[in-house]
Amino acid sequence: MLSRYNTVRALTVPMTQQPLRVDDLDYELPRELIATRPAEPRDSARLLIMHGNGNAIEHRHVRDLPDYLRAGDTLVFNRTAVMPARLVGRRVDTGGRVEGLFLEEVAPGQWLVMLRSNGRLRAGQRVQLLDTDGQPYESALELVEPRPEGWLVNAGGSQSVAAMLDRAGWTPLPPYILRARGEEKFRDALDRQWYQTTFADPRERRSVAAPTAGLHFTPELLARIENRGVRRIDVVLDIGLGTFKPITAETIDQHPMHAERFVVEPSVIEAIQQAHNPAQGSGRIIAVGTTVVRTLESLPALLPDPASLSEPVIGRTELLISPPYRFKHVDGMLTNFHLPRSTLLALVGAMVGLDRIKAAYREAIRQRYRFYSYGDAMLILP
Repeated sequence: MLSRYNTVRALTVPMTQQPLRVDDLDYELPRELIATRPAEPRDSARLLIMHGNGNAIEHRHVRDLPDYLRAGDTLVFNRTAVMPARLVGRRVDTGGRVEGLFLEEVAPGQWLVMLRSNGRLRAGQRVQLLDTDGQPYESALELVEPRPEGWLVNAGGSQSVAAMLDRAGWTPLPPYILRARGEEKFRDALDRQWYQTTFADPRERRSVAAPTAGLHFTPELLARIENRGVRRIDVVLDIGLGTFKPITAETIDQHPMHAERFVVEPSVIEAIQQAHNPAQGSGRIIAVGTTVVRTLESLPALLPDPASLSEPVIGRTELLISPPYRFKHVDGMLTNFHLPRSTLLALVGAMVGLDRIKAAYREAIRQRYRFYSYGDAMLILP
């Protein structure tokens, strides 16, 4: 039987602590610093380095990461894979353009999708999907009924969801990348390659966004890290649409955090316990990305005995990390530069202080770093 945790809820702000105002997570970013494509090769992206014990900032590249790791450290990755979940089509009755996102299959042949159209959508309408060459796909979506998350639709056809999305789906790039590209065109085949980590597990293809800190790694870089005596372990967190959801409340504690499914193998729990055991060297746990941070911090402070777990730990997390959160399992993190007024920026600010993070972002802007999903990276070390 699988080990399961109940949904881990959002952080409760102590009575003595003023809730963080969302305005405190704001900053101005020049539009031209939004990366519209990744660095090539992946590990040539720039790397801003911060240490928890001082205000100094270093400027390196991701390929230099092994220089900052040491034998006994543990690097934790999210091996989730991205679905080609973006949908592009036209209404059969009017020819109007429709865009959307596949969310889940609720029953054989029935999908839950988000749809957006200039005209009003109604039950009974049909949307002809277009493949990445702009050609009509062999079947259309029939709108059944609206749901709180989107539309229930009949997908038609006898193929599996994976097979249909492989042919009719597009890479689910964040909207800010599509806007920043403007008239600049890229083939979706390139984005399918770029917006997927080199270590993604195709059996875990359930995410609608990439764990973007992991996009910087090449097989060669991973081998160099292993040669330094650094342990690598993987978790899974299915990244959902909520990762793009902006904070609309005045204070972050009022934000309804989205829930995401995670899977943690017993070997991961054992690695965390070993890394934090002084008798075994006291290595550091370095999370590759905010999704890994949320996964590990959603585990209880007192971890179970790995020997008692014969199956993975599976749970759902709504954990919202913001200052003054005290981390239980994560010592450092590699992460990209995040959107203003976002829960991800609040999470990073909780690790070294919001003022320091905003100062680091100002320095990154001054140094012309590239921001967001396809952009450069930041390494935070204890």
